[in-house]
Amino acid sequence: MTDQTSQTDDDRIIAEGVDEDPIEGNRRLFAGRSYTIIAALAFLYAAFHMAALNGLSVSGLIASPWSVQATLAERAANEGFEDLRAALGPEGEAFSGNSIRRLLALAEQVAQTADNAEEIRALSAGIVTAQDEAAALRRTARDIQSVWADRLFFLPTLPMEPWNFRMVHIAGALVLGFLLFSAYTFPAHAQPARETQLVSWIAAAFALPAIVAAATAIGFIQYIGSDQVIEMGGRVLWVSMPEVPENFAAYDWVYAREIWWFGVPLLIATFGAIVTGWFERRDRGSFTASDIVLGLCAIVVALYLIPIYGTAARNGVGTPQLAIGVSFAATAGTALILELTRRVAGMALVVIAGVFLVYTFTAHLMPSILRVETPYTWQRFFGTVYSDVGILGTTTSVSSTYIILFIIFAAFLQASKVGDYFVNFAFAAAGRARGGPAKVAIFASGLMGMINGTSAGNVVATGSLTIPLMKKVGYHKKTAGAVEAAASTGGQIMPPIMGAGAFIMAEVTGIPYTEIAAAAVIPAILYFASVYFMVDFEAAKLGMRGMREDELPKFNKMIRQVYLFIPIIILIAALFMGYSVIRAGTLATVAAAVVSWLTPFRMGTRAIVKAFELAGIMSIQIIAVCAAAGIIVGVISMTGVGQRFSNLLLDLAGVSQLLALFFAMCIAIMLGMGMPTTAAYAVAAAVVAPGLVNLGIPLLTAHFFVFYFAVVSAITPPVALASYAAAGISGANPMETSVDSFRLGIAAFIVPFMFFYNSALLMDGTWFEVIRAGLTATFGVFLLAAGVQGWFMGGRSVWFLRVGLILAALLMIEGGLVTDLIGLGVAVGVYFLQKVIRPRAGATIPVRGAD
Repeated sequence: MTDQTSQTDDDRIIAEGVDEDPIEGNRRLFAGRSYTIIAALAFLYAAFHMAALNGLSVSGLIASPWSVQATLAERAANEGFEDLRAALGPEGEAFSGNSIRRLLALAEQVAQTADNAEEIRALSAGIVTAQDEAAALRRTARDIQSVWADRLFFLPTLPMEPWNFRMVHIAGALVLGFLLFSAYTFPAHAQPARETQLVSWIAAAFALPAIVAAATAIGFIQYIGSDQVIEMGGRVLWVSMPEVPENFAAYDWVYAREIWWFGVPLLIATFGAIVTGWFERRDRGSFTASDIVLGLCAIVVALYLIPIYGTAARNGVGTPQLAIGVSFAATAGTALILELTRRVAGMALVVIAGVFLVYTFTAHLMPSILRVETPYTWQRFFGTVYSDVGILGTTTSVSSTYIILFIIFAAFLQASKVGDYFVNFAFAAAGRARGGPAKVAIFASGLMGMINGTSAGNVVATGSLTIPLMKKVGYHKKTAGAVEAAASTGGQIMPPIMGAGAFIMAEVTGIPYTEIAAAAVIPAILYFASVYFMVDFEAAKLGMRGMREDELPKFNKMIRQVYLFIPIIILIAALFMGYSVIRAGTLATVAAAVVSWLTPFRMGTRAIVKAFELAGIMSIQIIAVCAAAGIIVGVISMTGVGQRFSNLLLDLAGVSQLLALFFAMCIAIMLGMGMPTTAAYAVAAAVVAPGLVNLGIPLLTAHFFVFYFAVVSAITPPVALASYAAAGISGANPMETSVDSFRLGIAAFIVPFMFFYNSALLMDGTWFEVIRAGLTATFGVFLLAAGVQGWFMGGRSVWFLRVGLILAALLMIEGGLVTDLIGLGVAVGVYFLQKVIRPRAGATIPVRGAD
């Protein structure tokens, strides 16, 4: 990140490197061979996902020349089909359907009496030749693909079965994560590490049980592929129980082998490496033995679960018949996920997940709505949580598809320096206004929200530049941090690429992502409008100036580079043209690479490889968070506690729907404190949203209500991640910054209630209703900001006028025609009092008693 304000007209640059990821305090910095290993793993991980999501494979690429020729031959046959129909005259016009066989039979019949019989026979022969050629080429392509698939047996066959794909997705992130992120934070100042050789030797010793477990898993794979297994209904059986029935005697060795040669060694290696990782110290540029063992354990978990879940054993998930090895693998996998989450996202989510895990095994002792009648055994719980009920469920499904795809898209945008352009564009457009850097922060954070998937990440990306400039023009350091935190948080609800939680919403509700993005337009406008008004009134009260012309990039130059928005435009167009999210994201990613050729940062092979490498590293945190959230969702699903909370909301609604909504808001915000938005929404969607739906609230409205509060939890005291990140840059007190950011974003806490009273704000209604609701709500937000800040129509407002403004705002926000008119009348009355009577500061309203 640099801040340059050179005086040459053509080369003035405000922002450079704003979209580069910050280096976390516990992230290792590799060089030489170590860096090459990590870079190769990250590239392969991201490229594998891009290939898998688009149905590509190495063997398929090798066979693609024949597949392309087959497609061309089929196209020639289809063109001949139309030509033949035309040559058949009236009989061809009367022919219906697209059966080539039937048309050829008709052609043979017509040719016996037709004057153009030679033409008909020639066209028929051409169609037959093209069909035969296409079929031969297809067979050749399949044979070549099969041969290379056998030669490259160590590569996964694409497209993969969903559970297998998600397990590879998690395992890859765990391996990368443990190698990249240390269990502890490195010192701020570079200094030689105090290496703990004894601990390293102890950690290395845990590789032995991990290798034993891996060898056992490989043995299971070989046995499943042999002719000794028993099949039933076309599926291989996998029987693992203490006493095996006589007709399944072939499996009498499995149970003991899974416990003593797979499960116990795997748990010893996993927990041993986790604990030693807390104490092992090595140089920041070196791998540690404990982290290598943890990566090996992650591979062993997938190595066992993928083949076992490929048998009929998957049908036993959640039942006592499930193989004991699955419970061991799931226990190790859960521990690995929580440890990586601790390293990349902090303790908050881990503590919450831990509370839910403890609750699972103590739920039968709990009172009231928390009570579960039948206690859960260790085997039953962990045999269920590593399935689509929990870890492999919705959150991981989304992270393995939409989220990682858009992370790759973001990495390509980074490579073409689009993030720098967004910030420079914001400076050129808004920098001259009063309090300019604060308004730049709003615009830049909204634009960067389309690239950056987290509130705190958005703060770090743009705040490193905007916060010092805000302080420079007169903002208090806590206000500067608060503005950036509030603006960056809004990036999570900014279409077209919203936070990761929006993709989970699409998966959970079944509502197309395009509808969710469209519904988010007015709420996003209201959010940023409210922050803008708050910032503008703050600048007016303090008499702040904008930035000078020579401090800003030239607007004309920014306009000439507007083509950098093309990837975003292609993404939006593709989504609303009906393309899938994956196809639209892929097209936008390709467009980002193409657009880069119009800039000095052209993406060649090396840059593309680097972009995939960045994407692999950037994805680790969100994948770990989604997997950890899956654990919590699994507990909620298994124990039924979510349904009981829904019943509680129903009971509250019997007293007051507003009270039920307020209670739902509190739960969503509490769950979001200290947690990333993705995890907060995933949990709240399982606990709160079903209850809101049961109240009769539309599905989209209920989930958007929860999602919105999960987002704004990032600026809600006492634990506000975005505000804390901003305070770290501004140097202000974190709690003061979070309180101020809460004040700046106060309107955001009212907007979700507007959905309930007026669904037109979510594009549910006629165009007239939507436009009227949007305009009145925006005016209401303006009045609310004026009331909170005490600045209205060019002057300060006394306290009772501020109360009137807030009352008018609430009436305008409610959405009804009558309340809108009353609110407008109150606002006009306040304006009249302020401009005509002009009450002085400290004025009071005289009150006479009944004397």
